[in-house]
Amino acid sequence: MRYVKLGSTGLDISPLALGCMSYGTPDRGNHAWTLPEEESRPLIRAAVDAGINFFDTANVYSDGSSEEIVGRALAEFTRRDETVIATKVHGRMHEGPNGAGLSRKAILAELDNSLRRLGTDYVDLYQIHRFDPSTPLEETLEALHDVVKAGKVRYIGASSMYAWQFSKALYLQRLNGWTRFVTMQDHYNLINREEEREMYGLCADQGIGVLPWSPLARGKLARAWDETTSRSESDQFGKTLYGTVDADRRVSDAVGTVAEARGVTRAQVALAWVSRNPVVSAPIVGVGKPHHLEDALASLDLELTADEVAALEEHYVPHALVGF
Repeated sequence: MRYVKLGSTGLDISPLALGCMSYGTPDRGNHAWTLPEEESRPLIRAAVDAGINFFDTANVYSDGSSEEIVGRALAEFTRRDETVIATKVHGRMHEGPNGAGLSRKAILAELDNSLRRLGTDYVDLYQIHRFDPSTPLEETLEALHDVVKAGKVRYIGASSMYAWQFSKALYLQRLNGWTRFVTMQDHYNLINREEEREMYGLCADQGIGVLPWSPLARGKLARAWDETTSRSESDQFGKTLYGTVDADRRVSDAVGTVAEARGVTRAQVALAWVSRNPVVSAPIVGVGKPHHLEDALASLDLELTADEVAALEEHYVPHALVGF
């Protein structure tokens, strides 16, 4: 594994992050397609054995059971000082007041809950899962600064918001001497490239490491356009991200054409395209089957030609912003 720095930090990460939303107790939370612990552990172990040291989860994934499964597996399979654990805060974790959002109360409580579930005394990267318009931004940013200074968090990151919102947060952090965001986790793949318009220029300018989620468009770029899976049929959030735009189908077909010509899989081509963007530190890849990991690893050695990149990009059309 060839490790890279996370954005402009000194932190060494694998150029792939294992997305851990796939791991969780199926009858907890909203994702009935998740893999229970006995099926998750071999996949996490295979990622560790392949040299992946970057693991991304969230408190809201499977009602906290993703953190529990990942924490137990990493404690057994890895050394903590070599492992980078990322989790997130924002989503609703209990009914009633203060059960969600980015208030100081919610951040402090949910971080302690995440640490308990993960079985660790610190998180390497703590990310706000979405922007919270109902909480003063200064309150959120100061709380994040405080958990870093308390030693419970090493770095902080953000996810899926407008570029102006992220720019405002970075400005306020610098103005007040608070710990700055070092990452942006956002929606980016061959059929949704809207982040290239403003967000990626901002990230390049500010030295922010980008961690794209859904780099394979929920699997739509890893298989023929009309093929479905049990997850794609039950993934309600995924259905809000990708419709039936004719241009998207043509992009998918182009991925298939390039993959066939190179003798590789569609997933390898689509991931290689994401990774070649200089602001991307590591795409977040979900692994529900062994070949998903094999494809992700193989994509790191696939260098696309200028002609192949042009063929992959030529059918793109502007899209509405989704996933915020």
